[in-house]
Amino acid sequence: MLLDELEGVGRSPDGGVTRFAWTRADAELREWFAARAAAVGLDVEVDGNGNLWAWHGADLPGDAFVVGSHLDSVRSGGQWDGPLGVVAALEAVGRLRTEGWRPTRPFAIAVFADEEGGRFGVACLGSRLLAGAIAPERALALRDDDGTTLADALRSAGLEPARVGADPARVARIGGFVELHVEQGRMRLPGGARGLAGAGRALGVASEIWPHGRWRLDLAGRPDHAGTTALADRDDPVLAMGRAIVAVRDAAEELGVLATVGRVAVHPGAVNAIAARASLWIDARGGDPDRVRALVARIESSAGAAAAEESWTAVTRFDRALTVEAASVIGADVPVLPSGAGHDAGVLALAGVPTAMILVRNPTGVSHAPDERAEEADALEGVRALADLIRKRTA
Repeated sequence: MLLDELEGVGRSPDGGVTRFAWTRADAELREWFAARAAAVGLDVEVDGNGNLWAWHGADLPGDAFVVGSHLDSVRSGGQWDGPLGVVAALEAVGRLRTEGWRPTRPFAIAVFADEEGGRFGVACLGSRLLAGAIAPERALALRDDDGTTLADALRSAGLEPARVGADPARVARIGGFVELHVEQGRMRLPGGARGLAGAGRALGVASEIWPHGRWRLDLAGRPDHAGTTALADRDDPVLAMGRAIVAVRDAAEELGVLATVGRVAVHPGAVNAIAARASLWIDARGGDPDRVRALVARIESSAGAAAAEESWTAVTRFDRALTVEAASVIGADVPVLPSGAGHDAGVLALAGVPTAMILVRNPTGVSHAPDERAEEADALEGVRALADLIRKRTA
């Protein structure tokens, strides 16, 4: 598959890939997509938010049918999350073109910018900006770990920050969007099977995305010397951070939700100094939004500090008719799974776009890690299903 051409881009020492938005690796991926899209006869444009659109029949009447995903990754992530959907779309169009495909409505492959939020901390940033789900002023002021703002990163990539923001005309033009994605985790199916591997099926469809959010908790302390300050005299925020991390796990178990602290920061970060402040980031999600928010409230109460909400997405249900149609090109008795992971498809769904997702079996369920994978035969089955759906939707 074309996915093999991306294998070395952003390769991390641990075998994963690090492909943050608006970095050299990201630029290489974007250039690759533009070349591959042109090779199958698509016209590529970049919108004001940095999202890529590869069009066929852009001037045809009617609304557009769009497929796609993203190319960026988390730090040391897997190579399937995002790129599989982009590659499958390109491969599907290549198949259709050899068959003499002649669409009667506009069609596009979309590649959304900064879906993972690995650099600037807000997931699905390109699609959120497109849909008006985040204010341009807030987005442009976001900073990465080096202090670079999104505005500066866009300028370095040759884009104009002044063009960032909601694009209602483009959103309104999308009559349907389907994102093909590698399965993440092993969500339990009716009957007890764990994920597509447990069901013995190569493909499935998603029913909804659980509500999910990210919060930052900042804890203040009193900086001092590690070798001269008695333990009883210390106000060490790292201890408070440790207690908060344990509290996140305990609250998640009690409330029946998923919560993770995957990032922490200590300032100034000297080995021989008591810290001045410590920060931790909470990722919380689950089927019940009230329970997710209850977890954050518990942590705020126990830590004695308010958590800053960096992002929140309500429960997102995919379009029933489009999901049924996607299942019909897969086969009979297609597994239907909820998703615990957020996606650009979810952002578009909340913006009113009819949206669906096709999931490709992940044998281990591991994602956002080097061991994330899918079998090539399953991925090619996804290409076939996507091509059939594009053919039907653009006939």
